[in-house]
Amino acid sequence: MAGLMRAALTGLALAASQPAAAEPAPFVDAGRLVPGLVLDMRYAGSDNFVGRPIAGYEAPRCLLTPQAARALARVQAALAPEGLGLKVFDCYRPRRAVADFAAWARDAADTRMKAAYYPRTDKADLFRLGYIAERSSHSRGSTVDLTLVRHADGSECDMGTPFDLFDPASATDFPGITPEQARNRHRLRDAMIRGGFVPYPQEWWHFTLKAEPYPDTAFDHPIR
Repeated sequence: MAGLMRAALTGLALAASQPAAAEPAPFVDAGRLVPGLVLDMRYAGSDNFVGRPIAGYEAPRCLLTPQAARALARVQAALAPEGLGLKVFDCYRPRRAVADFAAWARDAADTRMKAAYYPRTDKADLFRLGYIAERSSHSRGSTVDLTLVRHADGSECDMGTPFDLFDPASATDFPGITPEQARNRHRLRDAMIRGGFVPYPQEWWHFTLKAEPYPDTAFDHPIR
């Protein structure tokens, strides 16, 4: 594991100094550089709360700043002795995607994904409740949405709700989940905090690098 970690960090350092042409500066491809990272990039396809690919997501890739990718590699390595790893749902998010989400949220007539993603929440309340916003930390390149998976079979650990459920039950410390689900949420949260990330309490899957390198910059490079 130490060897894998050294290899990952070496690759990240090289990528940071010589970004590949297909990766817009200042990002690296975490899916390529974090050993064993599982990708399930929801907004590049139709399995998401909008029900279609989102503007700016032209490829299912996890792009991050080198600093965030290195931190994610450390978390991945720390979880390995427990037979666990990480699956990412979203990483860098272009500004145009954030605008696409906001436009969708204002379209009261489009509720085709309501049963799966916000069954108990009125779509008109998504802005007020903080599930949709005009700006996103994802656009700064150091925020990730993710969960835990088991190395043995690749299955996701039970977190009590699916990713992107717009509901109070998605809050990390929601009291109505089982002890096992609470343990899994806290295991993910604690591992990410140790790796240098800050959790968003309203969404158990959402974490931002504490020492993010571009705290005031929202990027709009498409993901290709």
